[in-house]
Amino acid sequence: MKAFMDKDFLLSTDTAKELYHGVAANVPILDYHCHINPQEIAEDRKFENITQVWLGGDHYKWRQMRSNGVDEYYITGDAPDREKFQKWAETLEKAIGNPLFHWSHLELQRYFGYTGILNSETAEEVWNLCNAKLQEDSMSVRNLIKQSGVTLICTTDDPADDLSWHKVIAADDTFDVKVLPAWRPDKAMNLEKPDYADYLAKLGEAAQMKIKTFADLKEALKKRLAFFESMGCRASDHALEYVMYVPASEEELETIFAKRVNGEAITREEELKFKTAFMLFVGREYARMGWAMQLHYGCKRDNNVTMYNKLGPDTGYDCINNYAPSSQTADFLNALITTNELPKTIIYSLNPNDDEAIGTILGCFQNSDAVGKIQQGSAWWFNDNKTGMIKQMTSLANLGLLGNFIGMLTDSRSFLSYSRHEYFRRILCDLIGTWVENGEYPKDMKNLEKIVKGISYNNAVRYFGFDLETV
Repeated sequence: MKAFMDKDFLLSTDTAKELYHGVAANVPILDYHCHINPQEIAEDRKFENITQVWLGGDHYKWRQMRSNGVDEYYITGDAPDREKFQKWAETLEKAIGNPLFHWSHLELQRYFGYTGILNSETAEEVWNLCNAKLQEDSMSVRNLIKQSGVTLICTTDDPADDLSWHKVIAADDTFDVKVLPAWRPDKAMNLEKPDYADYLAKLGEAAQMKIKTFADLKEALKKRLAFFESMGCRASDHALEYVMYVPASEEELETIFAKRVNGEAITREEELKFKTAFMLFVGREYARMGWAMQLHYGCKRDNNVTMYNKLGPDTGYDCINNYAPSSQTADFLNALITTNELPKTIIYSLNPNDDEAIGTILGCFQNSDAVGKIQQGSAWWFNDNKTGMIKQMTSLANLGLLGNFIGMLTDSRSFLSYSRHEYFRRILCDLIGTWVENGEYPKDMKNLEKIVKGISYNNAVRYFGFDLETV
């Protein structure tokens, strides 16, 4: 029997062990999509206790605690941090087969030096050990990033954001990890939302203009795109219900926009027409600037209305949406490539059943503009586990070129979640090692090293065009 999460955790063959320990473990981390707060980096925050680090905004853990019958008082309520931690420990001991069990113990091992098991009985020991460690200077936000081997971070930022904390970080030559903004214009696109007019006023203020027409909106976005580019932005990110394609004339789009600005209701078809036009517009701008466009879809959000009204969004009440017509995704990309305005594009679906559809769409739009110009993104959110990662990479290998994959991202709000890159790399090396030892690929270590380094780091450096050295 293998020991619990020892040095060969998830590595089942000699080739896998050789690839992980000799190659992947020594490669730095490029976190091109996350939700961490740049203010906390700028101020080099230190956390008071492990609950703040682990449970402060982690809706992955919140969902599991609810599944364990824990009262909301101990999850997002006003319970003391020690009691919240106890409830998480009691939940974790039942999480056999869940990635949270592995992630939590990887974090305890890598950042706190704890190699035991967190459960209801050891909670006091772990609480005291972690809290003592968190008081050390080495556990400040910046030092956590540095010791994790991170070279660059892309946060997630609204077009109206002044990026003031990014400016502070960029001006501080004592911290050499790059922290760049990523453009997330969902609020500018979601004209069906009740606060859309308020958002337009905010965006107009940032762009120093009034937004009264769709043409005005596009002009304001161009101004903000130029500002983001001046701050080093190289990527956008979009949270879509699905990649829709319902084209309309400029005249019709202006009519739809005017209705919404005047407070009138719009139909579902009008909403889709506007969003299609919005995405085509920004897609063309990304192509012009050389940015990558990330499309995240397949999620139905805020399903528990009662809890949404109490807690708001991003609190653990989202699920997979199984409606994502691949025909419209292909039509959208085709509309951009027809005029030679298709940017580098990364496609993520929350529904793992979409893997093969995405894999076939990729091959329709690849060209010599970039290696792996159209990417399938890493196993996202609910798929961010061993099964999901293996399925996504196997599908990509079957239908495309796994060796051009840009690899893992954290998609996290936690400064301890860089251990997820280790989890991913171990699974990657085991998958490749199994193919090699089954005689399905030659044991050419020079080429295998190139593949593993590429997927772990180098491919993303080249794909986004970041000013970083490859390894």
